[in-house]
Amino acid sequence: MRLLSIDYGTKRTGIAVTDPLQLIASGLCTVPTPTLLTFLKSYLAQEPVEAFVIGEPKRLNNEPSNVEGEIQQFIHKLQEAFPTIPIHRQDERFTSKLAFQSMIDSGLKKKQRQNKALIDEVSATIILQEFLSTKK
Repeated sequence: MRLLSIDYGTKRTGIAVTDPLQLIASGLCTVPTPTLLTFLKSYLAQEPVEAFVIGEPKRLNNEPSNVEGEIQQFIHKLQEAFPTIPIHRQDERFTSKLAFQSMIDSGLKKKQRQNKALIDEVSATIILQEFLSTKK
């Protein structure tokens, strides 16, 4: 079964999934945050998911970031919608910078690198890849 990661944002949310063997994380898409639960219900109706991995944004001093309150509200709704699927948190400090750098390294043009939706999707992929690394 797949793992699904969520890079939650107030406007857009990046989503990544693993392959069924949970070896490789791949970007899936970016969805407008208000439609996130609807998207997840539709996706999980087609694909079994073993667990959710949600980015945990922290400041450099280890304090939670401003968006953490909204993430907690979302986690509550997610638990209500999918009570049998465990939720893991993964520190997401620097994922946006890593995402941007990986886009540069992969040769994306400047216009493509300015696509914030793509940055969110790549960030979700990095969150999931880091979770897989710590799990092994």
